[in-house]
Amino acid sequence: MFDRRLITHFDWIFMLLVVLVAVTGIVNLYSATANFSGAATPIYLKQIFWFGLGVLIVIGVCLFDYRHLEYMGLPAYGVAMLLLVAVLAVGRTSMGATRWLSIGGVGLQPSEVMKIVIIIVLARYFSERSTPVGFSIVQLLAPGALLLMPVLLVMKQPDLGTAMLLLAIGGTMALFAGIRRATVVALGGCGILAAVGGWFLLHDYQRQRIYTFLNPEQDPLKSGYHIIQSKIAVGSGGLFGQGFRKGTQAQLSFLPERHTDFAFSVFAEEWGFTGCLLVLVLYLLIVLWGLYIARLASDRFGMFLALGVSAMLFWHIVVNLGMVIGLLPVVGVPLPLFSYGGTSMITTMTGVGLLLNVSMRRFMF
Repeated sequence: MFDRRLITHFDWIFMLLVVLVAVTGIVNLYSATANFSGAATPIYLKQIFWFGLGVLIVIGVCLFDYRHLEYMGLPAYGVAMLLLVAVLAVGRTSMGATRWLSIGGVGLQPSEVMKIVIIIVLARYFSERSTPVGFSIVQLLAPGALLLMPVLLVMKQPDLGTAMLLLAIGGTMALFAGIRRATVVALGGCGILAAVGGWFLLHDYQRQRIYTFLNPEQDPLKSGYHIIQSKIAVGSGGLFGQGFRKGTQAQLSFLPERHTDFAFSVFAEEWGFTGCLLVLVLYLLIVLWGLYIARLASDRFGMFLALGVSAMLFWHIVVNLGMVIGLLPVVGVPLPLFSYGGTSMITTMTGVGLLLNVSMRRFMF
């Protein structure tokens, strides 16, 4: 039964930070898609719907004790793996990638589900084991296998961006759990060898993305077009921006994917360095607040759960922002709460619900 005392421990400040970013993202989507033609429902209204559904999910997640997830992780992992296999067998293909399942007319991206599931599974593994000298390679074989199996399936779709995010989330949780220095060196060496060998396993378009990242001007009208236009948009914002709905790159449709991967480019052009700084501060506070929740968690499972969600948000933010300003290759990673996307919003808000759940129960023993 739900304990009413938990309401007094609800983290309103953290939720306010999330709402501020989401509302800013919706206003930005309104501007980014103002000149979209067609009779379909406007993008910003769809985002409002997804955010509203996300708030309901946050409430639902907060109603039960997160400790129950400790025993639900492995069954959920099995279901998520089956969904990833189903994607490869009967998934919907779009733009050369097979990433979606159609269930009852609703699109589902299992790789997004796996982000939450892998956090739960690894949180249980590391919470049940502790070593004062750090984990060895042998001790990391089990969580490594749990992580690599979905990574390989996601890469097969192909979705290199999500695969790398799963590795980053798992790696961050392992580092916080403690890894021996020799193990870090060995894993680093293996990572370099895997990167070199993996080059030959990449699809042609994935290799082209890396070439474009290194020199986007070599093909300014095709492969380099996205990042060049994005950097123009960000740079033209200046200190205070060109004003709401006055950004030329977005309003004149020079900037592709301006409501998804490059939504922040639109914001940077319209609100400039000052607006970007405010949004970045909000994101920084969200991540730091997540780590604060992890630090105050009443048990190790809650600590690793909050840590994993914070890592998921952090790496999404870093990869997307690095992508739009040309510091990282374009890999199709959305900016949490900002880029349009129902699955992304639901995944993010589920993570927010887990953080609030851990925070609310930090006084319950």
